[in-house]
Amino acid sequence: MQICIVGTGYVGLVSAACFAEMGNSVYCVDENIDLIKRLQKGEVHIFEPGLVDLVKRNYEEGRLIFTESLDVVLSSVEVVFITVGTPSREDGSCDLCFVEAVATSIGQHITKPLVIVNKSTVPVGTAKRVSSIIANECKNRGVSVSFEVVSNPEFLKEGDAVADFMKPDRVILGTGSEEALVKLRELYSPFARSREKIITMSIESAELTKYAANCMLATKISFINEIACLCERLGADVRDVRLGIGADHRIGYHFIHPGLGYGGSCFPKDVKALIHTASNVGMDSKLLEAVESVNIRQKKYMSLKIQKYFEPFGGVEGKTLAVWGLSFKANTDDVREAPSLSIIEDLTKQGMFVRAFDPVAKETAQKALEDNSFVKVESDLYSVCKNADALLVATEWNQFRNLNFSKVKELLKKPVVFDGRNLYSQDMMKKNGFIYFCVGSSLN
Repeated sequence: MQICIVGTGYVGLVSAACFAEMGNSVYCVDENIDLIKRLQKGEVHIFEPGLVDLVKRNYEEGRLIFTESLDVVLSSVEVVFITVGTPSREDGSCDLCFVEAVATSIGQHITKPLVIVNKSTVPVGTAKRVSSIIANECKNRGVSVSFEVVSNPEFLKEGDAVADFMKPDRVILGTGSEEALVKLRELYSPFARSREKIITMSIESAELTKYAANCMLATKISFINEIACLCERLGADVRDVRLGIGADHRIGYHFIHPGLGYGGSCFPKDVKALIHTASNVGMDSKLLEAVESVNIRQKKYMSLKIQKYFEPFGGVEGKTLAVWGLSFKANTDDVREAPSLSIIEDLTKQGMFVRAFDPVAKETAQKALEDNSFVKVESDLYSVCKNADALLVATEWNQFRNLNFSKVKELLKKPVVFDGRNLYSQDMMKKNGFIYFCVGSSLN
């Protein structure tokens, strides 16, 4: 099938590469000409395991075409996917300017029947808005072309997006058009060979499903972090509590890892957007407001713990903190809404110096931190520890799990470790002579 993907971010590029891998001809469109030229050279601008090989192979074999010209592409394709960003506005609402710009361009250049698929995360009513924009542009041109707008939300985890696309849990299709459904079933059939994975519903239900899924996961994260705070005050250990509640199949172990709060490009903005949507229809979303409030508090949790520890030693001013991990989670270079950046901002405002390491997020972190003269991002995880007053583990990279702790102890001025991801055993750290602070335990 001939298809078009508009937008080359995490969702767009992964979707394009995976569709091409199944034998489709995929035009990947982006208005950023420099980005298109880089992709044509085989330079993938985002870190995602398995993506580089997938993009290079399908580009070299001619199934993946990169271009900035949507107007030229529309006459050759059957399906157009909109995969552009939908950032948060200051009031928490979803900014649809990029989606609307794509809809306008489609309306200005559509010449044949198309199925237009909105894969971006958007509030309920966006498909109708997209349809209206396209119809108005066609009317202005004096042309009549049939088209259908479908909601097909993505459920890709950064760091595991290729695997998620190739072996999805489900494919949500929101449409009232049998013709569009037949075409999309054909397109997605290679990804659902073992069992039926396509779930059809109304457009509005599909649009809401994406938000409901992300907000449910965010709720689980805030819940376990709330319990972790209680554990510290009551003398319990959240690791034990997690084992106890996770064994209940109704709860499970997924997304109940205590830590520094959720971050990234999805959960923070999607929780805000659903709160705003609820407000627009006259509803107080007290649960989601609490989820967001707990997460904001959790991002402050570790910086406050570090400040409290250094109080008897003259405070954090002039001290140096080594930080392992800058991305909001492992297996990605994404630092958007990363808890590490929040902690660094809090501590450097108090005059603390930071030397940080991340195995893949060095460039994105340097860009995010370029205006902070108190921070230096380095290329070796041990060098950042040299003469530092303490170490903070902020991201759960596998390479941090089993290290040369004797070397770390030797490099640090004092063997103090703040573990924001509970990677280490308290007994093991104590045995190795560390002053150890983790999440959800009053023991150190």
